[in-house]
Parts: sequence; structure tokens; C-alpha cells
Amino acid sequence: MKTQSPRYTVRFSVEGGGEREIPVPEGVSILEAAKLAGAALDAPCGGNGTCGKCRVRLLSGTAGGSRSRQIPPEDYEEGWRLACASPVRSDLSVLIPGAAGAYQSRMKVTALDEGRERESFAAFLRELKGLGFTGDSGIETLTLTLKAPDLEDPAADRERLLRVLAEAAGVPEETAGCVSIGLYALRKLPRVLRESDFSCTCVIRREEGGGLRVLDVFPAGSAAAPPVLAALAVDIGTTTVAAVLLDLTTGEILASGSSGNGQIRYGADVISRIIESARPGGLERLRGALTGECLAPLIAGLCAAAGLMPEQIYRAAAAANTTMTHLFAGVSAEHLRLEPYVPAFFEGRGFRASELGIAVHPDAELILAPAIGSYVGGDITAGVFSSMIFRKEEFSLFIDLGTNGELVFGNKDFLLACACSAGPAFEGGEISCGMRAADGAVEACEIDRETMECALSVIGGGKPAGLCGSGLIDLIGELFRCGIINPRGKFIREGERIRRDPWGAASYTAARAEETENGRDLALTETDIDSFIRAKGAIFSAVRTMLAIVDFSVDAIGAVYIAGGIGSGINVEKAIRIGMFPRLPAEKYHYIGNTSLSGACAMAGSRKAAEKIAGLGRGITYLELSSHPGYMDEFVAACFLPHTNGDLFL
Repeated sequence: MKTQSPRYTVRFSVEGGGEREIPVPEGVSILEAAKLAGAALDAPCGGNGTCGKCRVRLLSGTAGGSRSRQIPPEDYEEGWRLACASPVRSDLSVLIPGAAGAYQSRMKVTALDEGRERESFAAFLRELKGLGFTGDSGIETLTLTLKAPDLEDPAADRERLLRVLAEAAGVPEETAGCVSIGLYALRKLPRVLRESDFSCTCVIRREEGGGLRVLDVFPAGSAAAPPVLAALAVDIGTTTVAAVLLDLTTGEILASGSSGNGQIRYGADVISRIIESARPGGLERLRGALTGECLAPLIAGLCAAAGLMPEQIYRAAAAANTTMTHLFAGVSAEHLRLEPYVPAFFEGRGFRASELGIAVHPDAELILAPAIGSYVGGDITAGVFSSMIFRKEEFSLFIDLGTNGELVFGNKDFLLACACSAGPAFEGGEISCGMRAADGAVEACEIDRETMECALSVIGGGKPAGLCGSGLIDLIGELFRCGIINPRGKFIREGERIRRDPWGAASYTAARAEETENGRDLALTETDIDSFIRAKGAIFSAVRTMLAIVDFSVDAIGAVYIAGGIGSGINVEKAIRIGMFPRLPAEKYHYIGNTSLSGACAMAGSRKAAEKIAGLGRGITYLELSSHPGYMDEFVAACFLPHTNGDLFL
């Protein structure tokens, strides 16, 4: 008879507050236990043991596994372990340091309360208004007076309301059957009518085809009527989630907020999450990490800030990449990673918020921005709309830098889109000292050419803990400018800050152990630089390949629009210096903020905007770079600083 493995209790203490506890079978890794317990523990590599970011400290108990190369011997003796490489062997008490849970507790995301982002968003909303993409959400209020029932007219409340509504709204008799009321409103109807002598204010939605649907009812003349009609717009990023609450009547932004995406503990990249979703119960775990842990508190916070009830959100829209859209909808994304890479759907219309577990009005429509291809999703369609490059005469290049890299090139006559496998380097993945843009991350730096001393700019102003994407670009740009590394990313100078291990591998110490938050040197290795060079090479080679397909030169680009959270901190001059962006005048580069969120906001507030974004999704041509014969040659050439063809950057 087969015996069951013993079960042990793992207790997680999160630095800065919070505890979680979970019983697990023997042999489960500490990382898996953290996932089951819902403890925030970063694992960009998905638990493959390659990133070294899931460092935890054993306070009591025994864990198996050998010492990982990412854990120095002295740290191992003090109880530090890689959670993904340490199976549970007894009851455990585990400390999760602040850096390992920073994606939730310390994540910096571009929010609308930041001056630059708010100004960009406000300008976009003004442009929408000028183009007529506002005020047509289909949500409105209508006040009705009904005849009270009596023995001679005992019609039911529902039928009495719908008959009067059809007459007041001018619905033709032949389509009167298309006037309906949702269950949420129906449950309120008897009380509301009798509290207000059968006068009520209805929140209605004008349906396609001329029908009407009653979403809500309020006593006429009460303080609650007419209510604020709100819409929710959400950008569901692989790393972060941002949301806006919009007044449908005035177009005013009522509240905005953001949060780390709870799915990060299942891996930084979409492939890791697709693999997790295919495991038993994986799809629901991923949905729960997003909707329960992230969206539910985020929406509650927005409503509290705006002084609204969640039920007053009558329309919603979300933009995300193709994989995240599938996982959000609870639809299998497994075939996105299997040839021929076919998604289950591109367009997402006709969903109700309640079907997706979103805590707003249960009958609210939720629109998903349409994807363009398997790896160019609705966040890019929404971004193209926000950038308005589809209306411009000049040829524009749209670049969204995040966990993945997506590009769109064209003008009002044509648009081409592609995705490049930049990898997680821009988010701190595959970089030994890398981290996401949270407090403690280095976001900019300068190196003295003579002394090689380094001045760092740190998010939050405290001690440095690691390098985020913009800091990584800055540091490598400075190392190259100062002649400390050669075009292949190898160290060619010696000095106090250049260290070599017993095998000759070199690194640059940007901050010494006594200067850092974690008491360890913040050092960038040649392996790190190589990972970054491949990432930047993917971006530049994608640009070159797209231009080659339409037989254009770089000079044809009239403007470059950079979107995404990483884009806000990029020093364009240094990005050009290392061959990440084309050599163009600085005035041609424009940072335009979180265009995925602004596009979702447009969809939430305007049916016309939603239709235009749907049309863009159908009309943009998707390029599969890997199938283009010249792409690999371009990629190899771009894997140098700045490029094998130096003339491109003179």
C-alpha cells in the first residue's frame, strides 16, 4: 500500500510586515509553497534557478538541495537559500526579504499623479475630445414617472417600467422587445418604485441594434439620483497593472492607481505563465493572482478615492498583451507557444464584468482591446490609437518597451507591427544585479572617465539595491563612453572598481557593499552586459528589418514614440550611443506615457473609440520576424556596441 508523503507547515514572514502559512507535502520547493500561500516572492525566471532573485532566509527548520551558485558560502551559512532550489524537509519558518517581494510592496509604476504622465494623459484626453471620441459611451440616465398599479391595472413592475421606458426613449414598437432590465436592477425595482411614488431614475445602456437595457434604478429626486456614471480602464501589464476611474458624463478622471501584477511569482515572461496555466489548476491560480490579489484591491482603492460604490462602474475596458488577455479571460493560452502559435481569439467583445470576476456593476460590459498577432496584443493596438500615428502623414515608429518589445511603423496609409524577443533584461531579469523599477533601484548614473568613480540616482533616494532597465542602459552607456568596455562588452581597463574572479571574468562595482541596501556589492558582470546587448540588439534589428521590408531607410522616420513604464526613464542619447535606438535627432524622440492605459480609457469612455481600436487591430499587418530571411543577420550585427556597422551611429 502506497504511503503519503509527510506534510509540513511553512510559515512565511515578509520583511516590512505580513505573514502567511501553508501546509505542503515533503519535497515541494519553498517557491512553490510561497505560490500556494499567496506570499509575494519574486521569481523572474519562473523557478528555473537561473535568476537568483528568489533569495530567502531560513529562520528555522530544514530544507534540502545543494548550495546554489547565486548564494555565496558565507550567506549559505547564515541560512540564505534560493527558494526555487530548496525542497521542504521539515516545518519551516522563512523570511522573505523586502527586495524579493518588491514587485508588490515597492514597485514604481508610472502613475497619473506624476506631472509628466498626467500632462501627457490630459493632452491625450483633449485630443480625443477634439476628434469626437468622447461622450458616446451609450450609458445615460432617464427619469420616468409610472402610473401606480391598482386592481384595474395590475401589470408587474418590470413590464410597467419597460413599457414606459420604450415610449420615453422613442423605441419603435417593432423593437420594443429589445428593451430589457438586468437582474441587479430588477432586484432593486420594487423597493425603489414604492419609495418614490413610482418615479425613478434609470441608468440605461443603449445596445447595438436600437435596444435598451436598464442597468440600475434609483428613487427620482433622491441624493443618489442621478448617480455618477463611472467607467473603469485597466492596463494589464505582465509586470504591473494600472487603472483609471473615469466619469462618463464629464470625461473627468476620478481616480487612478497601480499595483504589481501578482502573477509575477509564476515567472517574469509570458512563456513561464503559459506553462504554469497548463498545469492542473494553473489557469485559476493565475486568474486569482490577477483578479483577486491585484485588481480587487486596486478597484476598491479607486472607488474609495472617488467616493463611489463599485456598482456605479457601468462600463469597463482592458488592454493587455495577447497572453495576458487570455489568462485574464480564463481562456487557455497553451497554443500561443506551440507552432503555428495560434491564439484562441483576437477580439474580445460582449463580455460582462461579472463573468471575469471584476468587482464592478455585475451587468457592466467589459471590452478587451483586440490583439494584432500572437505576440503583439491589445496593449499595442490601444497604444497605436493613443499615439495617433494612424492619422499622421509622416512615417512614425512606435516602440513599447516592457517585459517584451513591440514595434509599429507606418502612417495613415499603412501600419506594420512586430514583436522581438528582447527577453526580461529591461525589467531586471537575467541580470545578476537587476531588479524592477522599485525603491532602491538605480535609474540613472554617471561615470568619471578618469577615476571610473560612479554617481548613482536611486529611486526613493535611499541606498541602491540593484539596477532597473533605465539604470542598466545608463550604466552600460557610461562604461562604453569611458572606454571601460569594448564593443563586445568586455572590460578593457583596470582599476579599483574593476574586479576579476579566479577564472578571469570581470565586473564593474557600481556601489560597494557598505553603500548598498543589502550589504553586497552592486556589480555588473560581463555576462550581464552580454544579456543586455542581446536585448538591445533585438530592438534595433527589429527596426532595421521592418524598414528593409518596405525598402525605407532610417532617415524616413519622422518621429519615434516611446511608450511603456521603462521608456519614462530612458536617456535617449545613451540608448543611441549603445545602438539600442536609431541615430536620429533627439527632438524626433517623444515619450508618450502609458499608451495602453490611455487607449483603454478611450475604449471605456467612447464606443466610437472602441470601434476604431477594433478596426486598427484588424488593419495592422503583423510581421513574424523569425521568418524573414534577413532578420538573423541584422540581429547578429546589432549584438555589438553600438553595431558592427559603426557608420550607422556616426
